[in-house]
Amino acid sequence: MGGGSSREAASLAGHKRSFYSLCQSWNPGYLGGGKRRRRLERRYSKIADNYRTMEQVTEALAQAGLESSNLIIGIDFTKSNEWTGKYSFDHSSLHQIGNIQNPYERAISIIGRTLSQFDEDNQIPCFGFGDATTHDQDVFSFYHDFRACNGFSEAVSRYREIVPHLQLSGPTSFAPVIEMATTIVEQSGGKYHVLLIVADGQVTRSINTEYGQLSSQEKKTIDAIVNASKFPLSIILVGVGDGPWGMMKEFDDNIPARAFDNFQFVNFTEIMSKDVPNTRKETEFALSALMEIPSQYKATLELGILGHCTEKSPKRVSLPSPIRTPGAKPIPASPTNSSCDDQVCSVCFTNSKNVAFGCGHQTCYECGMILQFCPLCRSPIHTRLKLY
Repeated sequence: MGGGSSREAASLAGHKRSFYSLCQSWNPGYLGGGKRRRRLERRYSKIADNYRTMEQVTEALAQAGLESSNLIIGIDFTKSNEWTGKYSFDHSSLHQIGNIQNPYERAISIIGRTLSQFDEDNQIPCFGFGDATTHDQDVFSFYHDFRACNGFSEAVSRYREIVPHLQLSGPTSFAPVIEMATTIVEQSGGKYHVLLIVADGQVTRSINTEYGQLSSQEKKTIDAIVNASKFPLSIILVGVGDGPWGMMKEFDDNIPARAFDNFQFVNFTEIMSKDVPNTRKETEFALSALMEIPSQYKATLELGILGHCTEKSPKRVSLPSPIRTPGAKPIPASPTNSSCDDQVCSVCFTNSKNVAFGCGHQTCYECGMILQFCPLCRSPIHTRLKLY
């Protein structure tokens, strides 16, 4: 019963320490050994943080040695998108389609414009995950015939067509879209690709996950990232919405056993909330997202994995698009007031609700102990009542 911010901070800090320790136990050489990885990091530096325009960032990528890249996009359609825009997107769903671009559209557009000069064929495979058809198990293609989008402009346009037809769901796992990307890289004969994942939340943990252990979604995501480092693939995770993002930063810093550092997390909201001109914010976001790319690209050269694949991909196959034609009518959302839905945590979509906050809303115990704000009304959480 109860629980203040100090207890919550201590709980989260303990969780981070246990994650850090778990990474060490998985790979004892991760901190003490890893000589080859440290050599790569010393040899291939990041591009400097001294640019004012996106054109300068693009030029810096070319000067740093990036010759070509192929973009893959993965979009998070979990239900938490409906409430994690309270502070960062004017109380609206992060997937709100209107006269101004939502955070997903902005992130895709900025990265797409920057990388388009390096794309060989301008074809961008785009996938969604976390909706009621995919959950944490599959991805769906933006098109029913599984074709790629022709450039980032079509990717944004097709995204706007798809959103009204989706039922947001969960839980959150990045493993399916990462496995889809490695499959594409293998099918391309080992061409260098960049996977851009835009998401509003962290990988799901359930109440059944013991302290010091990883949830099923966390373990599968880490395994997918580790396996992806055997392919010429860079992974950029862009966090949109209100967060929190603490554990994603831990993922960025402490994932073990990789052939090279292939994962970069960028807090889109933090950058875009700065009181500077919009062009400056877009430049900083592009730089933050792409500054590791030259190092990662050159690492794939030294590792001998660029241009051919020595490893086997998961051979993942996507589901078809939820709509066949642009003119199709939106699918009505399923009722959300069923007794079953009422009993399931609206954060992880896995556990039963058993903790109530002072505002009256409920989640499961595991989610409730790490939240700072109610996921429904966004009121600060000062009191937690365990329900029996």
